[in-house]
Amino acid sequence: MKLLFFASSFCEPCIQTRAVLDQASTLVPALTIAELDAVSHEAEAERAGIRSTPTVIVLDQDDAEVFRAEGVPTLNQVLVALAKAV
Repeated sequence: MKLLFFASSFCEPCIQTRAVLDQASTLVPALTIAELDAVSHEAEAERAGIRSTPTVIVLDQDDAEVFRAEGVPTLNQVLVALAKAV
């Protein structure tokens, strides 16, 4: 399972999102999280249609997007999205 996390260094909600994703990775050991700084990875952010940080995108096995959250997602939202990705 893959999760893309677009963040920025000055973003307080990104810190909160990081904590939620840490909890999710503890509960789902197979989860791979790729954190990308939206400024440093501008081309990837543009391709993904990132409009704000934090943005979390869950991908299925075919790299198709199954979930997107702009802002801080809840742990439950992330877990449900990961279940859809399986």
